[in-house]
Amino acid sequence: MRTNPIKQLLKSGKPTVGTWLSLGSVTAARFLARSGFDWLTVDVEHSLVNVETTTHMIASIADAGSVPLARVPSNRHDHIKRVLDNGGFGVVVPMVNTRQEAQDAVSACLYPPFGTRSVGGSVHALNFAANPVDYYARANDEILIVLQCEHIQAVRNFEEVYSVPGVDAVFVGPNDLAASMRSADGKPPHPDVFKQALADILAAAKRIGVPAGIHTFSIEEAKSRIADGWQFIAVNSELKFLTDGAKQVVDGLGLGKGGDLAKY
Repeated sequence: MRTNPIKQLLKSGKPTVGTWLSLGSVTAARFLARSGFDWLTVDVEHSLVNVETTTHMIASIADAGSVPLARVPSNRHDHIKRVLDNGGFGVVVPMVNTRQEAQDAVSACLYPPFGTRSVGGSVHALNFAANPVDYYARANDEILIVLQCEHIQAVRNFEEVYSVPGVDAVFVGPNDLAASMRSADGKPPHPDVFKQALADILAAAKRIGVPAGIHTFSIEEAKSRIADGWQFIAVNSELKFLTDGAKQVVDGLGLGKGGDLAKY
């Protein structure tokens, strides 16, 4: 049975770098799975992708030898179960704000006696190049569990929330985190205040021994985050790569002013 190299890299204190897949394109997933990223995350939360297409995307990533993850729509047992039963090597769970929510997410990822994941599915074993018996026996050791820190309340209670056994990494969604820090009149937080929140997250993650990750939007930012000690690094998305590349050509040839069409 294949092992999950991302779990081992994170445990050893090393950084991992991947990107987000938000277009629901199996073909894009096939190409990016061969591009050198450590992992790829299919975004099922904010995209148009359905479970059938997600399954094919995950399979194409696994067959290329890369590590397929999926961000589920919400922290629900059925969402997590379905992604894992269809071959995901791990999940990214959004908006985890309490210890109970963290416990629920971890439980949904693990088979008894350590969790409440039910036994079923078929293609999960295929993606791990295993038979079902071996998969059921070893999946708990290989599934990557990443919980998102996207609200200032979770930052304030970081150690209580994310110290739940079984959490492999905590991933910051900077857009939602900043949104949760808006003032009563809707103004975004001051850059220094937001920077301090990120520093607090990283420091707390180091205290409890859980790798921290964050979404970045340039090579320079990714390098800076890695140098600071962040380990689970996302850079843009296939959509952002597409629109940034198009904008560069349009602007460079003077065809008009290329628009900023994608946030990430």
